[in-house]
Amino acid sequence: MPNALPQIVALGGGGFSMERDSPLLDDYVLSLTRRGRLGNAGEAGDSRSERPRVCFLPTASGDADHYVVRFYRRFAPDCEASHVSLFRRDQGTAGGVEDDLATHLLSQDLIYVGGGNVLSMLGTWRAHGLDAVLRKAWRRGIVLCGPSAGSLCWFDHALSAFHGAPRMVRGLGFLPYSNCVHYDAEPARRAEYHRFVADGMRPGYAAEDGVALHFRGTGLERVVSSRPDGSAFLVEPCDGGVRETRVHADYLGGAETETRSRDQPSDADTHQREQPADATRPADGNPRTRAAREPVAA
Repeated sequence: MPNALPQIVALGGGGFSMERDSPLLDDYVLSLTRRGRLGNAGEAGDSRSERPRVCFLPTASGDADHYVVRFYRRFAPDCEASHVSLFRRDQGTAGGVEDDLATHLLSQDLIYVGGGNVLSMLGTWRAHGLDAVLRKAWRRGIVLCGPSAGSLCWFDHALSAFHGAPRMVRGLGFLPYSNCVHYDAEPARRAEYHRFVADGMRPGYAAEDGVALHFRGTGLERVVSSRPDGSAFLVEPCDGGVRETRVHADYLGGAETETRSRDQPSDADTHQREQPADATRPADGNPRTRAAREPVAA
């Protein structure tokens, strides 16, 4: 069977670690997996082999026990859930994996990365060779997702505000953009993200808490939200400053999600610090895309 198209769902914040009473974002991510689609369509039975295989990487939190427990509470009832701990020995722990991490990760339908310190997480992954394994998983069509640090890691550049002043971090580079999370919850990040993009950081996408950026391949396929007023933003350099363009998000909690075009943002949806340029094309020249708490400091 040919590999599925690579998919990444980058959450500005949310999911099981931040939204205990709203499963909308996690359910959306599960629906993207092959087994998740079969289950939603009623084509599969209750066999354990037909349940989505979901592996949690809590590296950015230092493999915090309470984070792992909350993951299992959310996913174990409906999925084949497991986790990989790189900071402690989990032999004998239900779902814990120690041996042959590459084989285990490459057998998953979904790899869910938790929030926390993105810089420490990336360094740990690289030391263990997980950066190469995750790239292989992505290319095979295993869905990758996560909030906060679990969003920042997939991009070429990311804005991290963990332990000190905001700084630019080089991510894994699967997605050729920059990323900023918690865009509404931490207003200082917005100003700093503008400054970094104006100073040469890659143009990219910012997401509010409860909002997810869904990429197929390296293109933005869709933006979804667990909140009716959630938004994402395209931020790109413009005439010495930046242009910030609101990207419409489909609310997952409505009877029908909205589907208005994201190719032509209205004047009310466009904000800028400097004179705007052509809002239909990012500054890097690529056509505009179709879409237009646990440890959260990333």
